[in-house]
Amino acid sequence: MELDLLIQQPEGKQLEFKQDLSSPKPILKTLVAFANTAGGQLIIGVQDNGYILGVEDPLSEEERLSNLIVDSIEPRLMPNIEMFTLNGQTLLRIEVFLSSSRPHYIKKLGLEQGIVVRIGSSNRQADPELVKEIQRQVRGETFDALPMPELSMQDLDLEAMQQQFTVNTRLDEQKLITLKLLVQHQGRLVPSRGAILLFGKQRTLHFDDAWIQCGRFRGADKVDIFDQTELHDHLPQAADSIELFLRKHAFKSAEFNGMRRTDHWSIPLSILREVIINALVHSDYSQRGSPIRIAFYDDRIEVESPGMLMPGMTIEDMKRGISMIRNPVIARIFRELELIEQWGSGVKRIFALASEQGLPEPTIEEIFNRLRFTVFLAQNTAVPSAYQELDNLVVSESRLESRLESRLESRLESRLAARIFVLLTEQPMGKAALASELDHKSVSGELHKQIKRLVNINMIEMTIPNKPNSRLQQYRLTEKGHQMLKDCNEHQSH
Repeated sequence: MELDLLIQQPEGKQLEFKQDLSSPKPILKTLVAFANTAGGQLIIGVQDNGYILGVEDPLSEEERLSNLIVDSIEPRLMPNIEMFTLNGQTLLRIEVFLSSSRPHYIKKLGLEQGIVVRIGSSNRQADPELVKEIQRQVRGETFDALPMPELSMQDLDLEAMQQQFTVNTRLDEQKLITLKLLVQHQGRLVPSRGAILLFGKQRTLHFDDAWIQCGRFRGADKVDIFDQTELHDHLPQAADSIELFLRKHAFKSAEFNGMRRTDHWSIPLSILREVIINALVHSDYSQRGSPIRIAFYDDRIEVESPGMLMPGMTIEDMKRGISMIRNPVIARIFRELELIEQWGSGVKRIFALASEQGLPEPTIEEIFNRLRFTVFLAQNTAVPSAYQELDNLVVSESRLESRLESRLESRLESRLAARIFVLLTEQPMGKAALASELDHKSVSGELHKQIKRLVNINMIEMTIPNKPNSRLQQYRLTEKGHQMLKDCNEHQSH
């Protein structure tokens, strides 16, 4: 970027202005933070608001700055320092690149307090867990690929794992090795951290913050909470459970085209699903005290996940579709399950979908060791009035649904088939979502059987018929199913 344009930019993750060298400590912290995080440029001779003052004795100041860096920072940092003239004033520019020798620290503060990282336009001291993560990144290690030598294959929920994969995928020992769910450690196979995070029988015993906290708040802040829940599902299933919580507090309208029903939600489900999956895949699960948090307000939904941006990454990089994978084991499983369509396309697609739907542009913020993704709603979804209307309707609707279900049961010769049918009158759903709505702990054999039977008698159909085992597979009513629904409703109205 041209220097005159650079000066016009606001301070941020990779840019800071300083008036002079009278206070060297903040300058050293900024240089260390740049080197530890994503690189950046520090301009001396400019006020915070971009007003150019210049440096009175640039040669002496350049020498002083070079000596300060050499004497004050470990491991040794070698930034580019140059002088340039703008509007008749001489300025100093110090350019720092992401360092392969990180973490750097300020000698006087020591290793415990002197390691600094860049969060937005400010510098923050790195906590011990973040320091370990930085060290792993430099060594080329990832947290989720590390072994858990105290555990064995018996600590994995193999049944739940198999249910997530297609029936054609045999999850034998070799397949688990290929997926990095089992890794070699001192001559034996043990689960990776990613395996326990994904499918551990006692995940929160080993990673006590690897869960999801969901809340629905009245208004636009966290003063008045209306509903909340804690989700401890296996990570691939968690996306469905979060979506169900959001649907529970969203409002739905419908329009009919012939016998086809199209539902319109008050929240952008397609965008939110991308945001949720991004959080599940890219969270820093080494962090303590910070689960994934979903906050539903009247005007927006915020998804917060633990972890800073990956080294060298900025928010603008994310918007352009640049991606770095923090958890390759978790990401690989989500890709195998077709929860991720194309590598690195998720964030860019979120912004494209928001634009297509006429929504305000989502925002991404770094908040110390967390990342917050905010999706704004097209209309206010205030809790009180909406729920009062629902309360007035709930008795009559439940009675009507009960009578409809009874008539369907007699025709379909199965109470479970009738309940599945009723759920699919509202919207297409996958097996996992159906199981959750039916209050089943998992997708049971009987649920599989009744879905298959409804498909065979042409009452429901797959939304992705050419990929019957797709993880994204959902089911909807056929024309024949809609006709039976119409017949039952007409019979009920007489």
